[in-house]
Formats: sequence, structure tokens, C-alpha cells
Amino acid sequence: MQIRISWPAGHLTATLADTPTAAALEDALPLSSTAHTWGEEVYFTTPVSPAREADAQQVVDPGTVAFWTDGDALALPYGPTPISRGDECRLASPCNLLGSIDGDPRRLATVRDGDPIRVERV
Repeated sequence: MQIRISWPAGHLTATLADTPTAAALEDALPLSSTAHTWGEEVYFTTPVSPAREADAQQVVDPGTVAFWTDGDALALPYGPTPISRGDECRLASPCNLLGSIDGDPRRLATVRDGDPIRVERV
């Protein structure tokens, strides 16, 4: 499944794998939320509340589409966060892995804290 994530300064697409969390997210689309930034990560709450999956990870590659089950939020890291060691993308806690951003994840640097954000199926 492909999704489009849009905010006032831009948009990107992401490709999601066939996971229980991705299926729950798909059922909630389209959705609107408010963006938050945490270092070089954008996250925003969703109406979805999945359980943590067995393969959840805390350190991920830039551009990973992750679901933070502790906050019912999509987490989109594109660089280090305040708890990263070096240049790694370290999320607040282990997150469900959904897929990856298509193209350059650094486009997320144009998202500002408080921006309206929309997610829809492509």
C-alpha cells in the first residue's frame, strides 16, 4: 500500500508493508493530525491503537515509517533524535515497522511543529 503524507510546505509518499498495524492504519485513512518534531523526527497522533508487534525496533534507518504504540502516533525519523547515539535514528521506544518513505526522507525537515498534516491512500 502507498500513502501520501502532506503538510503546508510539501508532501511525500511512502510504501507500507502488509502488517497488522499498516492494515489498521489503512482502515483509518484519510486522517488529519498535528505534526510534532523531536530532533530530526516528525510524529503525529492517529485514531489507531495497535499492540506492539514482535519485530518492533527502537533504532531504525532514516526514512522508516514507524508506529509508536506508546503514543498512538506515526513516527517518521529522517535523522538523529535527542536520544540518538551519533547519527542513528533512535525512536522514543520500540515502534512497529510499517514501511519506508519513497525518495529522500530529508524532505521532512520542512515540517514545522504544529503544522497540519494529512495522510491518505495514494
